[in-house]
Amino acid sequence: MVFDLLTVVYFILATPFPVSPAQSLLHMLLALIIALDLACRVLIAQDRVRYMLRIYVLADIVVLGALLLNPITAVNLAFLRILRGLRLGHSEYLLADLRRDWRFFREHEDALGAALNLVVFVFVTAAGVFTFFVGLQGGVPGYIDAIYFTVTTFTTTGYGDITPTTVTGKLVSVGIMIIGVSLFLNLARVIFLPSKVHHVCGGCGLSRHEPDAVHCKHCGAGITIETRGFS
Repeated sequence: MVFDLLTVVYFILATPFPVSPAQSLLHMLLALIIALDLACRVLIAQDRVRYMLRIYVLADIVVLGALLLNPITAVNLAFLRILRGLRLGHSEYLLADLRRDWRFFREHEDALGAALNLVVFVFVTAAGVFTFFVGLQGGVPGYIDAIYFTVTTFTTTGYGDITPTTVTGKLVSVGIMIIGVSLFLNLARVIFLPSKVHHVCGGCGLSRHEPDAVHCKHCGAGITIETRGFS
């Protein structure tokens, strides 16, 4: 988890800067680590095809492609590296550990997952806007403008101080609005609805239940959710 988090933070912070030879070497090292980790997980997976189709595995493949192909392609693919963040919210191994060891995560898993998806979307989109509409010459101020434009667009605030003038820019803005509003509403929904915990019912397989549930809402089977009680 620490490695995944550090790589995501690095990819976000490195976006507005040109790649130096030392960074290129670091990117190759990161690609090697990610590739070895992915290969090992595929080898031990019981259903390899199904595992390869999971969203965080597909994201890792895209990140690997961005790291390996970016130096030899005419199109800057660096913004795709931030998709690595999806692994933090979708890896079943990591989620199982967090559910077991972190009470706060168990009680707010849906909200934290929705927030992570929104954050990944914002920074991937902002990095894409920076790459294709601002360019490296914009530096850190240009990157901040790209983040600002992305947030004001998906919230439909649209102050008007930064507006797209090309057909491509307007189409990108429409996409940001549609996807961003959907993710934001999903986050609001899980925040304001009663929180549920992850507990798989042995009868029907329902995986979300109220923290104090003793029977499954779907099939009525008795369930035992581990809690620490009240102190």
